[in-house]
Amino acid sequence: MTGIVSYGTYIPQYRIRTADIAKASRGQEAEAVSGLGVIEKSVAGVDEDAITLAVSAAYDALRDGGLMAQEINAILIGSESHPYAVKPSSTIVGELLGMHGNYFAADLEFACKAGTAALKLIHALVEAGKIEYGIAMGSDTAQAKPGDILECTAGAAAAAYILGKKDVIAEIVDSTSYSTDTPDFWRRDGQRFPSHAARFSGEPAYYKHVVAASEMLLEKVKMKPSSFTHAVFHMPNGKFPKAVAKKLGFSDSQIKTGFIVEQIGNPYSAATLTGLAAVLDVARPKEKIFVCSYGSGSGSDAFVLETTSLITAHQKKKLGSVSKQIAKKQYIDYMQLFQRMIVKNGL
Repeated sequence: MTGIVSYGTYIPQYRIRTADIAKASRGQEAEAVSGLGVIEKSVAGVDEDAITLAVSAAYDALRDGGLMAQEINAILIGSESHPYAVKPSSTIVGELLGMHGNYFAADLEFACKAGTAALKLIHALVEAGKIEYGIAMGSDTAQAKPGDILECTAGAAAAAYILGKKDVIAEIVDSTSYSTDTPDFWRRDGQRFPSHAARFSGEPAYYKHVVAASEMLLEKVKMKPSSFTHAVFHMPNGKFPKAVAKKLGFSDSQIKTGFIVEQIGNPYSAATLTGLAAVLDVARPKEKIFVCSYGSGSGSDAFVLETTSLITAHQKKKLGSVSKQIAKKQYIDYMQLFQRMIVKNGL
């Protein structure tokens, strides 16, 4: 059995209400962005970036799993907001964790699915017997141009998953991926903020890839949506995951637990993995979980997981659940958000 041994998340405590962003940056009232399905979003502190978020999430995963950093043989970090264009985030995180050199490291990029790409690669390395333990992370302080609609959803968070074959709390039963060249979202080298093709991001991009990857996996494992207790789909906003779940045959009750976008927005590479963590925080033994990410450009990774009898004991020793991190918050106004953007971008 290969799967999740431990996991950790980090959600910055700062929040800003979507209505405040709409009124200040777009000159619109709350109703103008109500269709996004995002009430408020998480915001990284001035001294936080994708690396500091990843370190915090990884510390939690190591602590809750009772593992030493030196036991980890590989570290992969997926992000759209790596602090350095040429200098890996993974080695900085590995050094801060105390991994001391004897490990494989790499940074990954694939828009919002870089985190699940890391999960799939670490799973393959463990399954093949190349490593004993590996850690896969998605970490982002999502970027958006002031005044762009993305500013209302781009959040910040990190999620870290330690995979192995011992003391598995959730087995990764199988997975599939679906990828095409669909340019719905991009940022050229040297540009500070991403561009997007607006409504083009919906049907030909998000829905096409999530549905294709999901249907391929359901056929592969010979299961139906009704076979699962929980389902998590990538959450670029509050509308798309609900619509794609319905299209595939999943109910609102199945996606409810992992539906964290209303409270923290879309933390890009961490979005799907943080939603999965929220599910693992409360899942019971022998429950099946369906997960499908999405990354612009474009592609989706879909997974079937099944919790084991060890999940309950792991939940009891966890110190920080996703719900607790969401509940711990401090509101900022738009001027504070704008000032942070100026500092972080050196403007």
